[in-house]
Amino acid sequence: MQESDVALLEQIIKAIVAKPEKVVIERKVDEMGVLLSVRLDDKDAGALIGRGGETIAAIRRIMKLVGVKANARINIKLDVPRRSKNDYEKPSIEDQSNNPREL
Repeated sequence: MQESDVALLEQIIKAIVAKPEKVVIERKVDEMGVLLSVRLDDKDAGALIGRGGETIAAIRRIMKLVGVKANARINIKLDVPRRSKNDYEKPSIEDQSNNPREL
């Protein structure tokens, strides 16, 4: 079970992200179940989470089924730094269109 759940999660995530070499998964077992902590490049977090969290929710459902088969509770934690609105780059003046908006 130990290698199979980590290997499956790693294969799924590496197929989605742009930088698969940066994906690292750590497995911890405690009284609450199995915790799989995923570290990846912060630019890949959006692709992994998906619009409205749909992609990560689907991955969590798949891993839950793997856990049910092995009689274990599997949780996934994304270890990605949060970004604030100030962290995003604003487009430069050259990137913006010179055409005025038409109403």
